[in-house]
Amino acid sequence: MEVSCFTFLKSLPKWKWTIFALGGKNCSDPTASCKCGNFSTNTVCKDKTGFDEDSCKKQGYNDKYIINMTTGTFCVNCDNPVKNPDETIQLDTVFENDEEEVDASKAVELMAGMGELISKMNGTSAELSVGKGVEGVIVRKTNPEELDEVSFAYMDPNDKLKIVEDAKTLQTFSRSISVSKEAFEKVISSNITIPYAAVLRFLNMTRDENNSTILADEVVAIEMGAEIKNLTEKISINFKNVVLDKQFPNCSSWNGEGSKPNWTLEGCETIVEGQTIKCRCSHLTFFAILLTPINETISSSDLNTLTMITQVGCGASVFFLGIILFMYFLIRKTKASTATQILIHLIGALFLLNLTFLVNHFVADLKSPVGCEIMAAVMHFSMLATFSWFAAQGFHLCLQLYSGGNIAITRYVLKVAVFTWTLPGIAVIVLGSLRKYGELTIYTDNPENNVAMCWITDNNVHYIVNIGYYALVFIFTFSTVIITMSWLFCLRRNKSASPQENRSGTSIVIILGLCCQLGVTWGFAFFAYGSFRVAATYIFTILNSFQGFFLFIYYFKTTRVGPGGAAAKDGSGSTNSSVSTLKSGLESVVNPYVSFEKQKGM
Repeated sequence: MEVSCFTFLKSLPKWKWTIFALGGKNCSDPTASCKCGNFSTNTVCKDKTGFDEDSCKKQGYNDKYIINMTTGTFCVNCDNPVKNPDETIQLDTVFENDEEEVDASKAVELMAGMGELISKMNGTSAELSVGKGVEGVIVRKTNPEELDEVSFAYMDPNDKLKIVEDAKTLQTFSRSISVSKEAFEKVISSNITIPYAAVLRFLNMTRDENNSTILADEVVAIEMGAEIKNLTEKISINFKNVVLDKQFPNCSSWNGEGSKPNWTLEGCETIVEGQTIKCRCSHLTFFAILLTPINETISSSDLNTLTMITQVGCGASVFFLGIILFMYFLIRKTKASTATQILIHLIGALFLLNLTFLVNHFVADLKSPVGCEIMAAVMHFSMLATFSWFAAQGFHLCLQLYSGGNIAITRYVLKVAVFTWTLPGIAVIVLGSLRKYGELTIYTDNPENNVAMCWITDNNVHYIVNIGYYALVFIFTFSTVIITMSWLFCLRRNKSASPQENRSGTSIVIILGLCCQLGVTWGFAFFAYGSFRVAATYIFTILNSFQGFFLFIYYFKTTRVGPGGAAAKDGSGSTNSSVSTLKSGLESVVNPYVSFEKQKGM
């Protein structure tokens, strides 16, 4: 059956063959004398090899198919799969802040207003001209029955976004974003008349509280006018030719809440294949690839081992610290000494710290921002309180050594307790008001094994408040340990000392008790860098997760020395036992130098 070429062409969908050439005649012209056979277009162009730019330029056609029926079924594809937007929409918005960064909050406002641009479009796509550091393209689907995946691509951060209709051609770009057909279908189900997809690229956006490193400083945002999540055909973001210099990539997303990004791994999968990073995300929002230095990550096997050690150690510490508190408050028959009261305060802080650490990851898994902030604040308070009581123990020990065990300060324990518990509380309240608490990710060499916990989200705050504060405490307490051990060495040389005090077991208990009370074991955190990082981390985890158990041993030993637990003294004023000298935190210290001089005078 012979029909007019023009009639036949009109019957075909627009995306199919739109120009036919027969003997040099343009068959799209209704006045042309050429005729077309009623053939299958799939058969005619089944051997086409893709877009042929050179042939199309010679023919003078663009975005068309040329079928030369004179010579048979030869087909030239002039439908360029890489298309520029139909028009440009100028948006007068200032995004840069005082630090020449793209303001994250203004970026959120821009994405929320994408739906209003649809009515301003004349074609099916438009380039969004926003300003420095911001590029974007919006595509609308005028025929809801012809929904398909839409891909955007560019070669480098300075290149404009292009619309790419061919999967093979998409592979030639170093950056690509694909919005799945399922995402458009969900938009239609949300009662949106004209489905659209807006993709914007932001360069040098406001950093998060962690000052995280973002690959090429590129943040990609996707908006479709509806809440899209739980996609099975996921959003695809690909970065090629990426050189990872001792860094681990993690595909992350931000839901747009807050004045600064709060990146999370939820809903995104990271696939690394050589120099290609693929992000597969099940929702629409802001996306970025965060880079974590190797020295800030840990292997998955080490993380699992350390987690197991921590869970067992903290569980044992909570149990034994609970026994100490039970013994002190319920079965104690005599009035506790000053040193014992201070030790109990430290045990209480450690009990709270270990307990909050045990339940932390359970709260993080709930994905409740408020709950996670509260959890992080409570754990931070208990940790700062523990550091403060380390310092209080050192101060009390030095004061005892200086005064010979006779401290004449009224309400001494109350004053120490008020200062030691209040100072961490003030710090936590300030940080909480500044919204410095939230979900923090522990990165591993395998992004699938990354772990979330509730903690401080700002690295600078962590280093200043936690590391800085403990560094001061460590200097003071470590100096106290050195001074105390030198005094004990002199005491062991005292001629009047009992032979029993030379037993190694007693000395180990004394040293262990001193280190636990003064928190010296936490100092291994300073060595968790470079080649010593893994070893120091293991030592730090073992000693500090079992610190409560060690304190239980020390408390059990020192509260059961001599009749009634009191230190026995002879007429010369020297002690009969080193453990008695250090009972419950050296509550009855006698200056060994003075004691030794008295014996020489006799």
